[in-house]
Amino acid sequence: MAKGETARARTSSAIIDSAATILAERGDAASMDDIAAAAGIGRATLYRYFASRDELLNAMGAASVQELAARIEQAHLDAVPVDEGIARLVRAILATGHKYVAMNADSARYSAAYPDFDTRVTEPMRALFRRGIAEGSLRSDLPFELQIDLLSGLVKAALDGTTSGRSGVEETAAAVASVFLEGAGATR
Repeated sequence: MAKGETARARTSSAIIDSAATILAERGDAASMDDIAAAAGIGRATLYRYFASRDELLNAMGAASVQELAARIEQAHLDAVPVDEGIARLVRAILATGHKYVAMNADSARYSAAYPDFDTRVTEPMRALFRRGIAEGSLRSDLPFELQIDLLSGLVKAALDGTTSGRSGVEETAAAVASVFLEGAGATR
């Protein structure tokens, strides 16, 4: 990457990070001026990078999916016991969702626009749950798709706690994994 491209990518990333922070704090009330100020740039500079709020939100959506995919990859879900894999998966989702809270309500829109979403996010989750059922650590009487949906519901509810400040990401992730595994764990 050329020096100018590197600087542009760094500025774009800083804008996206600042937008994520300010939108998490103020929601829809945050203006493009607020986002520019949080990023330490002028409004004109912001608009040179992102011509509209929608364009910025789309870039944030792509960044959130890329971050989630990277966190899932770094979690090595296929190399740890299923219960640890679920705990790591929950931490990855909550940490990303906490950072990009403005994207949570419309996450399906952004995930559908990310070309590798199924390969890098969905398939590692499915593989973890299929392995859990095959090994007997997850219930075999519930399809893995339903188990993923149930875990997703717990995670979505838990995001409210982390984004409101009632609980931290780590403690919430541990609680979600524990509650899920108590109910979805194979009966002994």
